[in-house]
Amino acid sequence: MKLAIVGVGKLGLALLEGVVSRGVLLPFEIGLLDTNAPRLAEIAARTGAQVITPEALPAAQRILISLQPRVFPEVSEWLAQENAGYISTMAGVSVATLSRRLGTKRVVRVMPNLAATIGLSQTALTGPKEALEAGDLDFSHTLFGSVGDVYDLPEHLFNVFTGMSASGPAYAAVVAEALADGGVRMGLPRALANELAAKLLVASGELLQRRAHPGLLKDEVSSPGGTTIAGLVELESAGVRGGLMRAVEAATRRSTELGHDQE
Repeated sequence: MKLAIVGVGKLGLALLEGVVSRGVLLPFEIGLLDTNAPRLAEIAARTGAQVITPEALPAAQRILISLQPRVFPEVSEWLAQENAGYISTMAGVSVATLSRRLGTKRVVRVMPNLAATIGLSQTALTGPKEALEAGDLDFSHTLFGSVGDVYDLPEHLFNVFTGMSASGPAYAAVVAEALADGGVRMGLPRALANELAAKLLVASGELLQRRAHPGLLKDEVSSPGGTTIAGLVELESAGVRGGLMRAVEAATRRSTELGHDQE
C-alpha cells in the first residue's frame, strides 16, 4: 500500500479522486480509514480504493493525516508506525509536534484549500531534511500537484498562509454574497444576482493573474467621476479593505493557537 488516507472528508476525498484520475497512484495502492463506515464503503466502491483498519497501517509506505487538529493527540499513538512517512494537512500542527507525537522526522506539513475539490488548490508544503532524503517531500509535491498548485514555504509562514489562502474561499464567498445582496436590493432577481456574483469573482481572478498588481485592475475599471469610483468610496468608508486584512490576521492567530494546543 503506497498511501493510507486517514480521514476521508472533503479534502481527503478530493485528493483521492485527484491522484486516481491523473494516474499518480492506482486505486488499489490506496487505503482509506475513516469513522464513517457507510460513506467510506461507498467511496471505496466508486473509486476502487480499499477500506482498511488501523491494524493495516504498518503496510502503508506513507500515511496522509487529514483530521481535525483537536483529535490528533488521541489518535497519534496508533498512527505512529516505524517505517512510514507522514503527510499532515492539520492546521497549526507544526513539524516539530508531528515528529514528537509520531516518533519520526519523516513528516511533511501541507496546507491546501477547498479548491482542491475542483483541482485548483493552493497548497503550501514543508518538511525537514529527513523527509527530503526519504522522498516524502517529492511524493507530497506530486500528490498535491494533482489537485492544484504547490508552493514550498518556510514553516514560519504556514499560519499566515492558512489565514489567507486556506481560509480565503470563505472570505471570497462573503464578498460574493454581499454583492448579490446588493444586486437584489437594487432589483435583480436572487438567482441571477447569485450567478452574476459567482461569475464575477471567477472572471476577476483570471484578470488579476494577468496583472502585476491588483491596483492596476481597480484603476482600469475606475473612470474619472464614474460609477465604479463612487462604489469604491463606499467600500473605503465601510472599512472593507481593513476588515479583510483583519480577517487574515485573526485567522493567522487562530492557526497559531491550534498549534499551541498540540505542544
